[in-house]
Amino acid sequence: MAYISNIADQTQSVLGGRVSAILYQIDARFARRRLFRATLGELSMLSDRDLADLGLERSSLRRVAWQAACEG
Repeated sequence: MAYISNIADQTQSVLGGRVSAILYQIDARFARRRLFRATLGELSMLSDRDLADLGLERSSLRRVAWQAACEG
């Protein structure tokens, strides 16, 4: 009986670890998305002249914001 109980405990531990890993990945994706949206919002508020000073064009803002979010 102790053997079965031990297997059940190990199974719950493995499943708990998997669920924890999935929740961590979901949280990380939401955090990246929030950072992307914040960065894109800030860059979008800049004038064309300010963007040119930074070497950016409006057409590249989404790419730059996503790159910033992924690199952290």
